[in-house]
Amino acid sequence: MGVTQDEEFSLDAVRREGLLPTPGTGQAQHDGTGRVELSFTVETGADDGGAPPAQRSVRVPPGVTVFDSASWNGIAIDSTCGGHGTCHKCKVRVEGPTPITRHDVKTFSREQLDNGWRLACLVQATRDLAVDVPPLTTRPKAATVGVGRQVILRPAVQKRYVELDEPTLADQRPDVDRLLAAIDDLEPAPDLHALRRLPKVLREADFKVTAVVVDEVLVDVEPGDTTDQRYAIAYDLGTTTVVATLLDLTLGTPIAVASVLNKQQPFGGDVITRISATMLDPEALPRLQRAAADTLAELASQVCGEGGVDPRQVYEVAIAGNATMTALVLGMDPEPLGVAPFVLATAQPPALLAAEVGLDLHPRAHVYFFPALGAYVGGDIVAGMLATGMDRDKRTRLMIDVGTNCEIVLSDGDRIVSTAAPAGPAFEGGAIRCGMRAADGAIETIRLDTPEGVVDLGVIGDVEPKGLCGSGLVDAVAELVKVGLLDGTGRFVPDEQAVDIAPKLADRLTKLGEERVFVLHRPWPDAGPEDCVVLSQRDVRELQFAKAAISTGWSLLLEELGLEARDVQQVLMAGSFGSYISPASAVRIGLVPKLPVLRIVSAGNVAGEGAKMALLSVRERAGAAALLEEVTYVELSDRADFNDRFVDQLGF
Repeated sequence: MGVTQDEEFSLDAVRREGLLPTPGTGQAQHDGTGRVELSFTVETGADDGGAPPAQRSVRVPPGVTVFDSASWNGIAIDSTCGGHGTCHKCKVRVEGPTPITRHDVKTFSREQLDNGWRLACLVQATRDLAVDVPPLTTRPKAATVGVGRQVILRPAVQKRYVELDEPTLADQRPDVDRLLAAIDDLEPAPDLHALRRLPKVLREADFKVTAVVVDEVLVDVEPGDTTDQRYAIAYDLGTTTVVATLLDLTLGTPIAVASVLNKQQPFGGDVITRISATMLDPEALPRLQRAAADTLAELASQVCGEGGVDPRQVYEVAIAGNATMTALVLGMDPEPLGVAPFVLATAQPPALLAAEVGLDLHPRAHVYFFPALGAYVGGDIVAGMLATGMDRDKRTRLMIDVGTNCEIVLSDGDRIVSTAAPAGPAFEGGAIRCGMRAADGAIETIRLDTPEGVVDLGVIGDVEPKGLCGSGLVDAVAELVKVGLLDGTGRFVPDEQAVDIAPKLADRLTKLGEERVFVLHRPWPDAGPEDCVVLSQRDVRELQFAKAAISTGWSLLLEELGLEARDVQQVLMAGSFGSYISPASAVRIGLVPKLPVLRIVSAGNVAGEGAKMALLSVRERAGAAALLEEVTYVELSDRADFNDRFVDQLGF
């Protein structure tokens, strides 16, 4: 239940700060389709020696705030309030007419407002924008991550600079006692690595050193004052794509973000095929483990290089992955996850060193793995629940993390239920005739103009279309359903009917071999279908199966809590793919409940956001563990009516 300006504020309306509706002017209207492009110019600070401003362009669904768009893409903007316009720190300059909120009026002078200065958390990107970002000027005590969440900075990694008295014949205390006595607010226990380095470092640094503490353990001693150099890497370990974010733990801000295809891809596109690979070949498990390690290592090298950070200054890692990906990176046999009754080896993997998962960072860098709820609701979804505050909001909210394995969470404000649906690789471009990843040349948005016969394509990189990514697939099917060229069963209508319905589009319906296809792009006017980017009948079926699995999942969860679709106050579309689905298209094909598009919110990479939170705050890490006791897992395969419900959801 939200709180508006006209209602009396009540603490009962929320469970925790950071979850109130955004104040200010009303939400800008949009139809939930297409993309907008934000061009960021990030000014450098005085300490950067006059370095030129950094340029970065990102494409996001309409309605996402400028602040969230920047945060998802590793662009740091000052903020401490959780994105609610109250700290007045996220100042940016936006080119072109932009609504002014009451919080902007309190923050800026009339001249600044006229020049486009606004609070980034209150500017919704409903059109292309150019945004100037000033350099960070504060060292915040809190960081804004997740979906409108505020995290008080309390990382497990702490540094203390001390200047010690040198030993004398009258003061022969051991080196470690001398060091620990000077640290008055911590009581760390030294490990062997730190003790081995301590004597030499102390004397070479004239007894002026920095103690490095991780989880109450003294892991290192560094010469001089290095307190402003402490970093960590958050991983979203996906089945298809792996994303890494390098964090500055002093500021609580991202420095660099990178993603790559999971190097386990040759073993199969989903978790079942990878589990099967380990069952068929005894050598597959160590090879899968090495592939995972190589993926993590490549990303660590990439973000450290981009951020200009020495990998030895990365002291902690958090990994949010599904249960199978977690088992494989740890070299644990995943077979019990793939056969009934689907049993985890452990819900909470043990703490271990980064070197044990193939990462060459600080020698004593620790790795934190998120706990899992079940075999198919793993640490990534627990991280997502943490990032979205599913346990801290009184509203009825539905979170759908769309991917090869789709996790779904529903909360009515008191109870939380979750499940997993086998969506398959269609959303990632797998099993699609012209499917591809969301890279340059991928068609990501589509609009059909029936009277004019225009096919308006949005292409990543604004280059010649090469294929179709997941969001483009959803748009293509939704548009064809809307104009009537796909019927309710998902079949292309006969040619003669197509001529009656959309005469200027009918010639795009043709055959490729024996299969009917719709031509989305012709590289030249008389190009044959084999040279075109097409949507095939089989592609439509692949999407139907995926959306039916997902919609069956959320509809059964609604029944579990005695709710109807109209009771849902917010739908969070999560995941690196889910965040880029057009809300209007998702509603039209039945991927989400039929609700107003403004209730459907792009939530970003929530697993990665949760991993960042765990690194920035030990309190949030404890909150992730508490979720295991609060969430009820619903096993879909155990439902006698699942197949019937699945069939019912196949239609458009």
